[in-house]
Amino acid sequence: MIKVVDRFLDHLTMYRLVLYYLMVLVATALVFGFAGLAPHDPITLAFTTALALAACWIANKVFARIFEVPANNESVYITALILALIVDPVAVTDPRGIGAVVFASVWAISSKFIFAIGRKHLFNPAAFGVALSALLLDQPATWWVGGSLALLPAVMAGGILFVRKLRRLDLVATFAIVTLATVLATADPSQYGTVLMETLRSSPMFFFAFVMLTEPLTAPTMRWPRIAFAGIVGLLFAPNIHIGSFYFTPELALLAGNLFAYAAGPKGRLVLTLERIEQSAADSYDFIFRSPRKLAFEAGQYLEWTLSLDRADNRGNRRYFTVASAPTEETLRLGVKFYPAASAFKRALRTMKPGSSIHASQLAGDFTLPTNPETKIAFIAGGIGITPFRSMLQYLLDRKEARPIIVLYGTENQKDIAYRDVLAAARRELGIKTIYAVARDAEPGQYVGNIDERLVRAAIPDYLERTFYISGPQAMVKALRQKLRAMGIHRSKIKVDYFPGFA
Repeated sequence: MIKVVDRFLDHLTMYRLVLYYLMVLVATALVFGFAGLAPHDPITLAFTTALALAACWIANKVFARIFEVPANNESVYITALILALIVDPVAVTDPRGIGAVVFASVWAISSKFIFAIGRKHLFNPAAFGVALSALLLDQPATWWVGGSLALLPAVMAGGILFVRKLRRLDLVATFAIVTLATVLATADPSQYGTVLMETLRSSPMFFFAFVMLTEPLTAPTMRWPRIAFAGIVGLLFAPNIHIGSFYFTPELALLAGNLFAYAAGPKGRLVLTLERIEQSAADSYDFIFRSPRKLAFEAGQYLEWTLSLDRADNRGNRRYFTVASAPTEETLRLGVKFYPAASAFKRALRTMKPGSSIHASQLAGDFTLPTNPETKIAFIAGGIGITPFRSMLQYLLDRKEARPIIVLYGTENQKDIAYRDVLAAARRELGIKTIYAVARDAEPGQYVGNIDERLVRAAIPDYLERTFYISGPQAMVKALRQKLRAMGIHRSKIKVDYFPGFA
């Protein structure tokens, strides 16, 4: 069952998964409303949802045209559905309520454009919209989705899937622990049982943690800033935390955390200009971009890349790809493999010409070289999974820094081998050897077949002393991780390349 779920998650982008999750929650609330199990009338909920969707969609189109940035419909729908789940549903005959929903929707979307620094928005859109509605219209969010016990199983089931996909258990767990600890620290000890039950069963804690806290554009991308962010928001989220007579609400706790995230994280969004395209292997191409400013990153990290698409498919117009260039290079290199059934994003990417632009943001990833240069390393790459290793090896070449590294590189055919020049230079100048495993037309000196236990033992006799980095197709990564564990390699010495979305 877990394998079936993982296969399903692998073929969904992060944004598409959260969109489906929210759609299920709204649909469940509608069904439960007709059955009398949900707190609100389903007709008013349906109207409020449609109203938020329309207001967000129109606002997004207007602001995207004014600010000349790609419009992303998925994020619009996500923001609108969040609003529908946290504000009180309004009736068609309630002009004040309608105005409040439209107001919150428009300001939620506009915050992504108006309150953006370096083309990166500062605040969680839904949180900003409802905070402003509460402040100016006295129409606060009620977070009713968290107070509905009937919806709790759906909130938990979908949220766990989302956290599994996003791999943000550390973020959610830290937030929950700090929130519960703060709740207990500020409560009467005789009321601990009641307070805990109310927090776990009748508060928006889980929905807030799964959907709002994990929003990638306004949360830190690196591990320790992410933990600190979760702790700050968890502390302020607790209902009894206040400054004088001012009490924090969930949305204000998140907005305060967003300020910390901005201060602790990489700044802004880059608009990159395509300089040239190079073919790296069969059906694989490198798009080399000029950047308006030097991007500070570590070799092996990734970016979120956004294209303006006239018609996006169900994968949307955003993707996560490793930066294939080294931090020492002047240009940014994006390495992509194209398949016959390519997504709309890749089809648009393939039609790019020199002078075309793409947006890049959300620098993240800890699939990077160890700080200790004496650490013995084994790189295992499959197909286009060689891109982070190209970044690392080129970085070491430019710095003339030799490290104890062995590379195992598996492909289907000779023509699929990418970055032969960098791999050859690393062997020649740094003594970093690459062993090729080619499944179909291996040449003399190459391993015939896929990378397996036999090759690891033969090519890396001291494998128990090494830290393994694995990058490639997800099925290959999972299989090799299991094989290495079976060979006695501790899980702490196995690092896998990870993206929050499927490319």
